[in-house]
Amino acid sequence: MRSDDREQPKEFVEKLVKLNRTAKTVKGGRRMAFSALTVVGDQKGRVGYGFGKANDVSEAIRKSIDRAKRNLVVLPMKNGTLPHEMLGKFKSSSVLIRPACPGTGVIAGGAVRAVMDAAGITDVVSKSLGSNASVNVVRATFDAISKLMDARSVAQNRGKTLKDLWG
Repeated sequence: MRSDDREQPKEFVEKLVKLNRTAKTVKGGRRMAFSALTVVGDQKGRVGYGFGKANDVSEAIRKSIDRAKRNLVVLPMKNGTLPHEMLGKFKSSSVLIRPACPGTGVIAGGAVRAVMDAAGITDVVSKSLGSNASVNVVRATFDAISKLMDARSVAQNRGKTLKDLWG
């Protein structure tokens, strides 16, 4: 570990969504392996997820965090909530995320809550539909995040200024 790594504070919040243990039976008994699903975010709108597998718990978590840091996406935020409602799908999981009034809090299940907390969203309402497998729910949430549009990009696509768009 380099000396400059220890001095700087952590810039990312790391959340472990799911830790899974699998066993393979071999001649000498059972061989355990672990898989970890983590979400990382800077609580300013950047968030990513990663999946790691290893024979050791800490190694699986470390791998998943490294992969999550490589898959960061920007979530458009508006006053601590989302700009608009969106439905994300991955395989048989669907996640509906809606903006909420200030003071509502994060009303979401385990996997979606981890993503929203890591991203820094303070007010959101979500509903998870279909399959509730953690990996698929997280990927459906990221599908919804990738479809979100912010006001600046919409105005630019329409060839207008932000003032013209909002009135």
